[in-house]
Amino acid sequence: MDKILYNTAIKKLEVLVTDYNSEEYLKTLDKWWRAATYMGAGMIFLKANPLFTVTKTPLKADDIKANPIGHWGTVSGQTFLYAHANRLINKYDLNMFYLGGPGHGGQAMVVPSYLDGTYTEDYPEITQDLEGMARLYKRFSFPGGIGSHMTAQTPGSLHEGGELGYTLSHATGAVLDQPDQIAFAVVGDGESETGPLMAGWHANKFINPKNDGAILPILDLNGFKISNPTLLARTSDVDIRKFLEGLGYSVRFIENEDIHDYMAYHKIAAKVFDQAIEDIQQIQKDARENGRYQNGEIPAWPVIIARLPKGWGGPRFNDWSGPKYDGHGVPIEHSFRAHQVPMPLSSRNMDTLPEFVEWMESYKPEELFNADGTLKDELKEFAPKGNKRMAANPVTNGGVDGSNLKLPDWKQFVNKVTESNRGTLMPEANDNMDMNVLSKYFAEIVKLNPTRFRLFGPDETMSNRFWEMFKVTNRQWMQVIKGHNDESLAPEGRIIDSQLSEHQAEGFLEGYTLTGRTGVFASYESFLRVVDSMLTQHFKWIRQASAQKWRKDYPSLNVISTSTVFQQDHNGYTHQDPGLLTHLSEKKSDFIRQYLPADANTLLAVFDRAFSDRQKINHIVASKQPRQQWFSAEEAQELATEGIAVIDWASTAKKGEDVDLVFASAGSEPTIETLAALHLINEAFPEVKFRFVNVVELGRLQKKNGALNQERELSDEEFEAYFGKSGTPVVFGFHGYEGLIESIFYERGHQGLHAHGYREDGDITTTYDMRVYSELDRFHQAIDAAHILREAHVGNEAMVKAFIENQTRTLDKHFEVTRNDGVDIPEFTEWKWTALQK
Repeated sequence: MDKILYNTAIKKLEVLVTDYNSEEYLKTLDKWWRAATYMGAGMIFLKANPLFTVTKTPLKADDIKANPIGHWGTVSGQTFLYAHANRLINKYDLNMFYLGGPGHGGQAMVVPSYLDGTYTEDYPEITQDLEGMARLYKRFSFPGGIGSHMTAQTPGSLHEGGELGYTLSHATGAVLDQPDQIAFAVVGDGESETGPLMAGWHANKFINPKNDGAILPILDLNGFKISNPTLLARTSDVDIRKFLEGLGYSVRFIENEDIHDYMAYHKIAAKVFDQAIEDIQQIQKDARENGRYQNGEIPAWPVIIARLPKGWGGPRFNDWSGPKYDGHGVPIEHSFRAHQVPMPLSSRNMDTLPEFVEWMESYKPEELFNADGTLKDELKEFAPKGNKRMAANPVTNGGVDGSNLKLPDWKQFVNKVTESNRGTLMPEANDNMDMNVLSKYFAEIVKLNPTRFRLFGPDETMSNRFWEMFKVTNRQWMQVIKGHNDESLAPEGRIIDSQLSEHQAEGFLEGYTLTGRTGVFASYESFLRVVDSMLTQHFKWIRQASAQKWRKDYPSLNVISTSTVFQQDHNGYTHQDPGLLTHLSEKKSDFIRQYLPADANTLLAVFDRAFSDRQKINHIVASKQPRQQWFSAEEAQELATEGIAVIDWASTAKKGEDVDLVFASAGSEPTIETLAALHLINEAFPEVKFRFVNVVELGRLQKKNGALNQERELSDEEFEAYFGKSGTPVVFGFHGYEGLIESIFYERGHQGLHAHGYREDGDITTTYDMRVYSELDRFHQAIDAAHILREAHVGNEAMVKAFIENQTRTLDKHFEVTRNDGVDIPEFTEWKWTALQK
């Protein structure tokens, strides 16, 4: 305790002694910025001899990369912002982290982490000397090295930036429930034009300054995209101010007429950033001490518009090729031409070496680095220390507390399924809705984890039957609440679903997860496709992170597909698409878990496992409509743990006994239909031997080439034990596109599959007609099974023929009744499970 008090006193004394706004301090900041920018530019081109101007060692072809790759355009602007963020941390003793929204420019985080020592701590071979700097240069955008984005390989990064649009949503998720953190969120110039980013400006309606941290958005208007100007860069300050003030922000600008008067920029930036931090602190003080902003008043959070030219400080004109205008070639600095590699220098083309040397010398590196490659002492002191360094902030590496949730016993919430009531509706109507049963479990998790669990969605939480959660928490909503016109809205709550944006909900969840907390994003199955590329980027992140020894792991990211394809009778064909299953199945299986629980108990058991798993994407397909319940708690636990099981009560073959065919299912509606189909076969042909296999974890079936795919893969022998040798007929009721399950059986070399899945046919129709459209229904499955029996000469030919004709007549009746009366036939609505004849 004495040491802590001593260090605090020293820090306060430093603040009193140091004038962070003095010309002298800003000159030191400028030097640090020059050092960062010098390295950020040089590493695009060089693989050796990084300080050639300091060591007086002329560059040779062997020092230069054969194929320089990278993006120069945003680097100097971002290193400028990073330098000023460091100043703010020093002056105000902040806990701050950096999010780089501009699509490339990974150097803007790689180099600062190297200069402050974090990179060397994480990668000891990258020493802070000439040799280590050369290794860092070579690995940047080089085969076997690191990418040009701020990937999981970059200390301090939790936002890769490669897919534009999510800076503000990631920042929001990261600061929720972390009141002492500030997200220094740099929004890219081109990124500002994307739909998700435009939606992201509304994040200020969900951040409560009482309990949450803050975002400081900096819109980096450098002027250009790949080959076009950007829209906001050509928008006047007046109109930008109107736009952002209309959204509730307090707007400030960093700009200067003379773009090369760097000290003027530093002075302007210091003043603007100081005011922004002091405004944030005043907002938080008013909320935490005076109860302000808890009654519909939105804080005027600061936002900074930084007009920092693209390619700032780099080559100004293309004077080495092409036509000349007024004595110069076409502009590079402050032009789209600065976007990637701004000059054609390579080991195979040394013509522009003099221009490159002049560019590098413009940073005066001899003022910044010693000849041995170390940083000058005054610049070492400039960076924050310890965990105050943005590259070392624990929030960006699995979180301050990245532990798993405290979980209740899921078996407290199960339906009491027994032999006598299996396959029927529970007495309490809501217990037949799997998602509502799950919501009871989630409500208890909220009680046990009041600051570390959240549910996100795009205005679908009520529709998706999370009713029990609303008994213990509200939706977090900072705007005005209008009495009985609104429901379950409050400034504090564990649910954020009041913005109709899948991008925002997914981005909030990703930011929340990557900072060590656990959440769930639930949405309509079809429209989760809106964010499947975001899920891909998250997968890539956790895959890369898992390969870094210094990275801590993360809680898993949990996504629920509900309002599913086979229950979208009232919304119709436009709301039907189970393709997220296919999309995620293509990723490395060790990081993906896709669950298709058939009832409420199995759904509970799946989430008990999902919340305990680490560093995965858990995709759970769950029903929200009333339907039969099938599995006891013990059976559900086996299904969730093993991912697959032979269900004895739905099989007529004994263990190890040869079968005439296998019935299998994955998903809630497919399981109902497959069980009903095998029931029809059993009634008509009690002598037929079949096995029923229920699949909950899709990845267990997959057999994929390459590494990182085998963690949950069934062996060939295990697969055969479930589905028989190749050629054994398998009638499979499948929730997704048939091509997915067909590809899995193809990978296994099994040639007996008869798939009944989604066939891209649908309408606004009855519940059962949705299944008939794709021939998932029990009658089509039973007809398929009967044809199999006929071909195998199992059963009486005449009886098989009559059975097929009877099922066909039932389908004809179904068509007539639904088209004439708009209701389903009693063969569906009144059917109940009864024990099989064995």
